[in-house]
Amino acid sequence: MAKRVIKLTFPQDLVKEPLTFQMAKKYNILPNIRRAKVTETVGELVLELEGKEQDLDKGIEFLKKAGVIIDSIVGDILE
Repeated sequence: MAKRVIKLTFPQDLVKEPLTFQMAKKYNILPNIRRAKVTETVGELVLELEGKEQDLDKGIEFLKKAGVIIDSIVGDILE
């Protein structure tokens, strides 16, 4: 099983959409919420994802296509 830590930024029109759940279910990914900040105008989520490498790639691509901004994280530093 592979692991990745990513930061998701949801624009206002996606804040109330269950995209993280859909990604996890569709691609058999186990998400662990490390940090979250959600307001009416923006959502920021730091997730540790665990799953097969190809499933992680597909899940992240699913979120990108939906309009979520994705940044990789190593430690507390954005790549």
